[in-house]
Amino acid sequence: MNDPATVFLVDDQASVLKAMSRLMRLAGFKTAVFSSAAEFLDSDNADALGCLVLDLSMPGMSGMELHQELARRSSRLPVIFLTGDGDIGTSVQAMKLGAVDFLTKPVKSATLLAAVREAIEKSRRINAHNTATEKIHLCMARLTARERDVLGLVLSGKLNKQAAAALGTVEQTIKVHRARVMKKMEVTSVAELVRLMERKNSRIE
Repeated sequence: MNDPATVFLVDDQASVLKAMSRLMRLAGFKTAVFSSAAEFLDSDNADALGCLVLDLSMPGMSGMELHQELARRSSRLPVIFLTGDGDIGTSVQAMKLGAVDFLTKPVKSATLLAAVREAIEKSRRINAHNTATEKIHLCMARLTARERDVLGLVLSGKLNKQAAAALGTVEQTIKVHRARVMKKMEVTSVAELVRLMERKNSRIE
């Protein structure tokens, strides 16, 4: 498949990296391999489209420490943990930080590939959501201060007459501002405007 997403593989064992990289390539995925958590951090791929397959126990920075650092950086990259000695407590901690899966070595190829596909699909949803949200913010940046006031009143369900009274102006002026808000926000109805703002404030899990 022609897939722009990348599977980032982090493991301190060269043989494991080689085997996983080969499996991913045979499945049609683009891969990038790293022998340490620090090496991955230096690559500046925390917000790339794809997923991170991460060994839990490594010299230096551990997989969990890398995951915690990515969380501090608000990374959007989904994480799959691989471990040879994981326990329930560690897996729960990983899931609380947003890990897609926590798999024990040796992991079956089909299981790993299924987790990778799920993680990449999540990455696509996050990417699409963030692209849409960024566009909404750009549209909002075009609004004047008074148009922002009108937007807030429209979203609260105020009629033009009520909005005019709240802002100390006349209804016709509100109509003009409202039309400009709709144009700048690139919507054609109040219902569409409400959905747009709900999308801005929503989060993808």
